[in-house]
Amino acid sequence: MVDVSTLPTTLGELRSSGWVSRPVKDEIRANAVARIAAGEPLFAEVLGYQDTVFPQLENALLAGHDVIFLGERGQAKTRMIRSLVGLLDEWMPIVAGSEINDDPYAPVSRYAKDLVSADGDDTHIGWVHRSDRYGEKLATPDTSIADLIGEVDPIKVAEGRYLSDELTLHYGLVPSTNRGIFAINELPDLAERIQVGLLNVLEERDIQVRGYKIRLPLDVLLVASANPDDYTNRGRLITPLKDRFGSQIRTHYPLDVETEMAIVAQESTLLEVDGLSVHVPPSMSEIIATISQIARQSPHISQRSGVSVRLTVANQETVVANALRRALRNGETEVVPRICDLEAVPASTAGKVEIESLEDGREEQILDHIVRSAVLAVFRERVRPEDLLAVVEGFEGRGPIEIGEDVAAAGYVGLCETMPALARAAEPLIDGPSSPAKVASAVELVLEGLHLSKRLNKDAIGGRAQYRARG
Repeated sequence: MVDVSTLPTTLGELRSSGWVSRPVKDEIRANAVARIAAGEPLFAEVLGYQDTVFPQLENALLAGHDVIFLGERGQAKTRMIRSLVGLLDEWMPIVAGSEINDDPYAPVSRYAKDLVSADGDDTHIGWVHRSDRYGEKLATPDTSIADLIGEVDPIKVAEGRYLSDELTLHYGLVPSTNRGIFAINELPDLAERIQVGLLNVLEERDIQVRGYKIRLPLDVLLVASANPDDYTNRGRLITPLKDRFGSQIRTHYPLDVETEMAIVAQESTLLEVDGLSVHVPPSMSEIIATISQIARQSPHISQRSGVSVRLTVANQETVVANALRRALRNGETEVVPRICDLEAVPASTAGKVEIESLEDGREEQILDHIVRSAVLAVFRERVRPEDLLAVVEGFEGRGPIEIGEDVAAAGYVGLCETMPALARAAEPLIDGPSSPAKVASAVELVLEGLHLSKRLNKDAIGGRAQYRARG
């Protein structure tokens, strides 16, 4: 990390230091080359794109292209865009006081030109951190040219300047991010007449404000995001603007359950309560991730709006919260989610998926079917089939087993003592040192899996369920 107090403070000192000016795309390319050559990831916090999106993005950066990302909601488009800031140099010199980060060697604004002309090598230099070289705008229908490009500042006119004076301009978001990165999210929502105002920025690399006879040669990397549905239906990009983006990159949801689980582990917040420990078994995390994976393949769920990874994160947080509430009520000190906690999932799922219109009135049944399918898939993958026959036989000639939110974890330990076969079947599901709460979670998965595979009967009322032999 550079100590900014040691950096040059005047134009003359800057020249003597040997600092070399370079366009922002060259700067990003050089830093990307260094990282790639060193084997370092460009975007360490974004998972699941290593073999798909990242190679395309690296190509775009090396080629010096402006980029548009196409993808449904919750595909880390904005996160990737913001991560580009890490490829900028830590500090960049500007003409002190410049509103558009003027290059001391080649100023473009009237203010900076006049200052450098008057003060020469004594011109004061300011230093801008890379975090301040990023600008972002969510495209909305009310976005104006003044917001993006600039407008006359009536305050400056009132101070006595002529309207024809360039110093009366108030610069918009794009020129204010000169020599940096500017991002526009949901670009198709931008009115077409406003999109026209970006044409010069992308191709001629300059801006024009109203009738001013000025040309500001901007140095900006422009990045945009769009939802493919909006891209073709709700809004559209004008053809000349699409043509000016050098690269168009399609993003996607996690392609496998393991990646989805890794993202959730990175993003979800584990609740912390004094005196309680929280542990999410891998089997439960896999069930929650599988719910989203199945939803993305379901014909009953609208795939046009997508099934975001935010759904998986919210579901895991909700299940953990339900487990915490249950543990508090039962006076337990260990919080471990189990199958009965999945009853809380519809609350965090309903607002994040759209049911197809033909399925109106069946939302609850559709979501329940997806959850059951996920539980069954994980059960079949994680429980050894050879251990199950003895469990089913153990139900013959005995009364039903009752489980539920109000059944303490210790009760499951006692159950395993009376049914050794159930304990053996549940053992592979216990992660790390065994505990009553972990045993309870594993036992519920075994029992529910046997029911869903039609080897046990189940009667459920409210938060309680009974499992018994078939027949």
